[in-house]
Amino acid sequence: MCHGPLLGGIIRYTVPIIFTGLLHLAFNAADLIVVGRFCGSLSIAAVGATGSLVALFVNLFNGMSIGAGVAIAHAAGAKNDRVLFRTVHTAMPLALIFGVVITLIGWFGSETILGWMGTPEDVLPLSALYFRIYSCGLILDLLYNYAAAILRAMGDTKGPLLFLTASGVLNVALNLVFVLGFDMGVAGVALATVLSKVLAAVLAVGSLMRRNDACKLYLRKMRFYKKQLFKILRIGVPAGIQSALFAISNILIQSSINSLGSVVMSGNAASANIEGFIYTAQASFATAAMNFVGQNVGAGDPRRVRRAMHTCLACVTVVGMGMGGATLFFGKSLLGIYITDSAQAIEYGLMRMTVIALTYFLCGWMDVVSSTIRGLGTSLVTMIVTVLGVCGVRILWIYTVFQIPQFHTSRWLYFSYPISWAVTFLTHLVLYHIIYGKWKAHLAARKESREAVPENT
Repeated sequence: MCHGPLLGGIIRYTVPIIFTGLLHLAFNAADLIVVGRFCGSLSIAAVGATGSLVALFVNLFNGMSIGAGVAIAHAAGAKNDRVLFRTVHTAMPLALIFGVVITLIGWFGSETILGWMGTPEDVLPLSALYFRIYSCGLILDLLYNYAAAILRAMGDTKGPLLFLTASGVLNVALNLVFVLGFDMGVAGVALATVLSKVLAAVLAVGSLMRRNDACKLYLRKMRFYKKQLFKILRIGVPAGIQSALFAISNILIQSSINSLGSVVMSGNAASANIEGFIYTAQASFATAAMNFVGQNVGAGDPRRVRRAMHTCLACVTVVGMGMGGATLFFGKSLLGIYITDSAQAIEYGLMRMTVIALTYFLCGWMDVVSSTIRGLGTSLVTMIVTVLGVCGVRILWIYTVFQIPQFHTSRWLYFSYPISWAVTFLTHLVLYHIIYGKWKAHLAARKESREAVPENT
């Protein structure tokens, strides 16, 4: 990360992350495909209705894994083994505690929360059942994601790919067994997901326990080291809150979609799942930006920090535009994989794609610059900008433009996405130049101070 050509290094680092994310989505898509083909569009609407709620729970606490990843990257770049050890053994018990909290909330509050979201009466029972079972796997999700964040910060992106592949294959197999063999419907899909997460968590945590460096995990030595805990929380809490508020804005949009009926919900759920492949590929370059920048901040190399961000921006542009265009071109066929009993639902899915798929690269730009700022060690101000730029714009759009009768359609609702991405990206770009300039000046001053010591002596 700190030496050699950046483009080749970033691509080699990012490709396994992209495949990891795409496989994760493919296996999640298997849930929707199995449900859609064997249980009908009502069941696919039920599973889709929980998507933004799952994102809220997972994103809120997975934001802490961003803090752990940045802290690990800084320590690795500075070659500080003591800090590496303490950060790993602080991050993993944190994942356990957060996992227990969200599992309990999901199990006991699923029906109430989905009711608040305005989930239609014909969909609510199935949605609540799916989410209640799914929530049992959230603690496993966090353990896997925290372990994967640590591995990626150390440069290992292949391990998480292999773990997720094994987990996903198990998920698909269990989907077919529970839905076709035992006729369990959405409950079977949820149960298959939980059991597959057990495998992913065991493999990821086991990988940390088998390492031979300062990141080796010893279960008996897990505890909270004050300094490392503070750094993880200082970077992770704003990232988690930002992701949660991001998800809340999506919940408001999902609630607005729910008000348009189950057919629109089905098309929206299928399209959103397909678009997730674009987002995941782009987000992989944001992860690369954060970790490459983080290690070079630790190594004190401002030129390489700047070049890492520019390289990731170029990559995300090519990937976002290419995948967005391909998604729209093959949109009808792709939606037909999910939805087999409603041509109208497919049309609503295509409507969403025409607005969002072609502009998704704007989201990639926003994420890369935001991740670069986090790699520099600043997170709170990024959260504020994202909350105002993304959540604020979308909420404002829902309660103003969307309320106008002629604009009270799903198409006009979707326009809130690209507008919010563009506003937030431009604001983050200005913010990056300010923070980068201050860090570079501080680095130069510290270097001059060190060089002046021998002369004074």
